[in-house]
Amino acid sequence: MTRLSFDVSVSLDGYITGPNPGGRDEPLGAGGEQLHEWMAGLTDLRAGRRQSSDRTAAESIAGAYESIGATVMGRAMFDAGEEPWGDDPPFGMPVFIVTHRARETDARKGGTTYHFVTDGAESALRQAQSAAGDRDVLISGGADLIRQYVRAGQVHEFQIHLIPVLLGGGVRLFEGWGEPALELTGVTESPGATHLSYRFVS
Repeated sequence: MTRLSFDVSVSLDGYITGPNPGGRDEPLGAGGEQLHEWMAGLTDLRAGRRQSSDRTAAESIAGAYESIGATVMGRAMFDAGEEPWGDDPPFGMPVFIVTHRARETDARKGGTTYHFVTDGAESALRQAQSAAGDRDVLISGGADLIRQYVRAGQVHEFQIHLIPVLLGGGVRLFEGWGEPALELTGVTESPGATHLSYRFVS
């Protein structure tokens, strides 16, 4: 069975962006870029290839992506990431973007193809599952899309990268989840983050 998961960086006070995200100069909000500094040098998410010597961080990412055949993400995340990801994005798989703004399918180098889905999160998930075949599907963010799938009971497991910063505001990850039962399944540490894995308990 295809499994659905997500993988996201979170501040100590529970934010996945800094205050006032979405601006042209600071799409991740004030200070939000600190949440992703531990990933600097990562060039391939599934292989965990990176240009730095932090193998723990690289292996944490590769472990989350090793079974993934497709990913879904929200339009705001795509808009923030498209330019820095460039012509050779790190995904190496089909990416289904939930959006109200239609756009032609966009194939990039390295196996990443962006598909723009205008008929909702459920449709994006079905298309991602079809593209993934016997592999799993990852939600790449943002928080609203993660919440939709969590509330629908469709997420099986997730990994958070806990970053030792306090942002004081921004988009919270854990709002609107209800009260799901969780089980901690793994903990690893690297210089810039603590990597925590959980699964939802039925």
